[in-house]
Amino acid sequence: MDFVYPRRGWGRGFSYLKHRLRRLPDTPEKIARGIFAGVFVCFTPLFGVHFFIAAFIAMILRGNIVASLLATFFGNPVTFPIIAVVSMKTGHFLLGEAYSAEESKTLYQNFKGAGADVKDNFLAIFSDRTADWSQLSQFYHDVYLPYLVGGLIPGIITGLVAYYMSVPVIAAYQKRRKGKLKKKLAQLRAKAAKAADEPAQSR
Repeated sequence: MDFVYPRRGWGRGFSYLKHRLRRLPDTPEKIARGIFAGVFVCFTPLFGVHFFIAAFIAMILRGNIVASLLATFFGNPVTFPIIAVVSMKTGHFLLGEAYSAEESKTLYQNFKGAGADVKDNFLAIFSDRTADWSQLSQFYHDVYLPYLVGGLIPGIITGLVAYYMSVPVIAAYQKRRKGKLKKKLAQLRAKAAKAADEPAQSR
């Protein structure tokens, strides 16, 4: 239930992720490359393995792996419907197929039918039923393949936007944080020096 709608709201969740990303101990470019990997993976229909693929892409790009894992939360119940429609429309276009509004309405039926095929055909192993993969085949043709092909372009574009927006923001945050740490360190040194001088003066 918390994944669908977190107790503290999605706004608080995104603020937490943004805070964690900015505080990662790495260069802005490496963190941003990790963010690119995580955002890009959200545009693929490879649900269940987004973490692993994002980490793998981050390794190839020499990006921050933790950043890639955190960035996969770009895909969530709020954004996934938009991502799915954009990816499928793009995929149908690239495959030279028409995409109608009716297809988006039957998306749930496609998922339901594919799931039913997997369940029924698994049970068929232990019975005299005949395996029938027609609904899963239709799901692959109507949903999965267009989604997989069509998610590449918007995924790369959105990932690049996230990359170029992240670098200056993270760099500015790290510079400001470094300045605060230097100031605090200087105050501690001054305090220690003052404490060391007091016994000497009292003599």
